[in-house]
Amino acid sequence: MTLDDVPLFATLKSRLNYLADRQQVIAQNVANSDTPEFTPSDLKPFTLPGQGQGALTLAPVELTTTSPMHIPLSTPSSRMKSKPTLSPDSETTLDGNSVVLEEEMVKMGQARMDYDTAVGFYQQSLAMIQTAVKRPGT
Repeated sequence: MTLDDVPLFATLKSRLNYLADRQQVIAQNVANSDTPEFTPSDLKPFTLPGQGQGALTLAPVELTTTSPMHIPLSTPSSRMKSKPTLSPDSETTLDGNSVVLEEEMVKMGQARMDYDTAVGFYQQSLAMIQTAVKRPGT
């Protein structure tokens, strides 16, 4: 039995692979920030293995107003659905390049924090398994 046979570790491994791929895509966007007619790309949001067509998914959380003093809501469920992000950034230069370095750096920072979090979770899970297999009193 390997760690890949444990669903937690298989999921963490696929998440780490996704984040490494996303960092590579963002790095390519930054590298091509001066290339004419270049349109940046990004990966679709990460989904757990088994999620997709016919898989069990959680219902979106709906916000409700409990007081007339609350600000009225405008279709919160439409804001919470993840969508593919294979579109250009918010600005396009005269040469047709639509890479915005500030937005790419924010994406890179978020991907880095997500990666560090997943690595930390992986390490904690390994430590928990090592503790569980230790002989009592050692």
